[in-house]
Amino acid sequence: MNQIISTKHKAFNRVFAPKKLSLGLFLPLDIYSGDIGIFNNHTEHIKQIDKHHFAAVWVRDIPLFDPNFGDAGQVYDAFTYLSYLAGQTYNVALGTGSIILPFWHPIALAKTAASIDQLSGNRLLLGVGSGDRLAEFPAFGVDFENRAEKFRQVLDEFHTLTSTTYPQIASSLTQIQGLDLLPKPAQGRIPTLITGSSQQSLSWIATHGDGWITYPGATTSKLQTQALGAKINAWRNLIPNGEFKPHMTNEWIELTEDPNFPRTPLHGGFVLKTGRFGLIDLLNEWQEAGVNHAAIGIQHSNRPIKEIIDELATEVLPHFTSHTA
Repeated sequence: MNQIISTKHKAFNRVFAPKKLSLGLFLPLDIYSGDIGIFNNHTEHIKQIDKHHFAAVWVRDIPLFDPNFGDAGQVYDAFTYLSYLAGQTYNVALGTGSIILPFWHPIALAKTAASIDQLSGNRLLLGVGSGDRLAEFPAFGVDFENRAEKFRQVLDEFHTLTSTTYPQIASSLTQIQGLDLLPKPAQGRIPTLITGSSQQSLSWIATHGDGWITYPGATTSKLQTQALGAKINAWRNLIPNGEFKPHMTNEWIELTEDPNFPRTPLHGGFVLKTGRFGLIDLLNEWQEAGVNHAAIGIQHSNRPIKEIIDELATEVLPHFTSHTA
């Protein structure tokens, strides 16, 4: 069973609070179309996000481009990118959504994550998943069918390495005795949020995760968002001792200039086209359903990035503020 997150954890307390929803943004802010240079312009936008006091920015762990998915997703390595952004920002939490644990050795994961947590000033949140891009697994020499077991093993050994002085592990992955891993996380533990099912039972997620990240399902009406609330309640009922553990979800949006544009699904429901009033309604419905953080992706919008961030900051963010400065 996991330890309770320290009440002093900077990123956790900035992003998550019971019965409240905060707002973050998913990176990248634009879609990769062959020109890596577009992402070099994003640093100024991310500084803008930080200055506006959005709760968090999130990156995905997508090591290889699979043309069957169409979008390359996260082009930069997740941890390398967050390390760079840690030096460009001051307040915003730095989250992964999510690191694919079966591709990682526990020591490498622990060393990298704890280093970023220390260098960023305790701003790392670690979303973790078992992976769903089948083509990547043979490239790493990892068995897709056994990813559930490896996910659990990597997560367990990661926590042991980061929380124990001179840990002792004797497993198929790690043999360590008489050695220590430095640095340790700034507050003793990096929050790990389980993504989707990660091939685990709901009870296991409620017990071993520090939080839960799920896709929201359909988002065009309140009736649809109520289904998300039922799923969150079922999970929360399984959390030991009534401890608060946050739920997070996300949506890719096309934010229109018309603030009254109704919530309209695009691309088979993968993208939600909406005006800001529809987005505020959706976020309120999520908050009512028990969601504690919403990460919004704007790369499918047709407007200038700065303009969208400014509108979100001035018109939407005041309703869903970060919890600590």
